[in-house]
Amino acid sequence: MSGNDPYRRIAGVYDGLIEPMQAGVRRVALDVIPPEPGWRVLDVGCGTGTGMARYVEAGCTVVGVDVSAAMLHKARARLGDQAELHLTDGNTLPFGDGCFDLVATLMVLHEVPTEARTAFVTEMARVSKPGNALLFIDFRFGSLRGWKGPTLRCLSEVIERFSGHYSHYRSFEASGGVPGVVGEAGLNIKREKIIAGGNVAIYAAAPKP
Repeated sequence: MSGNDPYRRIAGVYDGLIEPMQAGVRRVALDVIPPEPGWRVLDVGCGTGTGMARYVEAGCTVVGVDVSAAMLHKARARLGDQAELHLTDGNTLPFGDGCFDLVATLMVLHEVPTEARTAFVTEMARVSKPGNALLFIDFRFGSLRGWKGPTLRCLSEVIERFSGHYSHYRSFEASGGVPGVVGEAGLNIKREKIIAGGNVAIYAAAPKP
């Protein structure tokens, strides 16, 4: 891992700035793939742990990985010993094959460099139990709805430019978003829940037959 933490400067304010926009998404995600008590859940790109906290409340055992030590510090402060945390990227996950009931990632895939996305999704599928769905939440690049869709699209592009991820965001769009990327990794979309005026979607994906 690089010693340069890309989120070191914003970890302290991340929840205040970003979480209000993501809280509703997380609630809907729990309906798309309802967690069951006793599940072992992996959050790839877990950030400050707000997503994992919801699965802890549902009675799951949670594991999180992230590239940012600063973000993981916040997650540890939030969850204590209720979560197992690892400092690593998503391209080489330090777990055995098929050991998680649910593997999820929220607003991370568009930040992964183009050349690394297939490996990222393949690793998620490898550690998921055979036949189980994986959960992807990310930008959607289809038609927009009402005033909210175009407004959030503009806001998203501003945020991506400011964060330094804009080139990855544009290549993610060119790759077809989540459906295109997971298809390249050998997965099919089983369910899509469109939210945020069409700007974001929640996808359940599983390996192709």
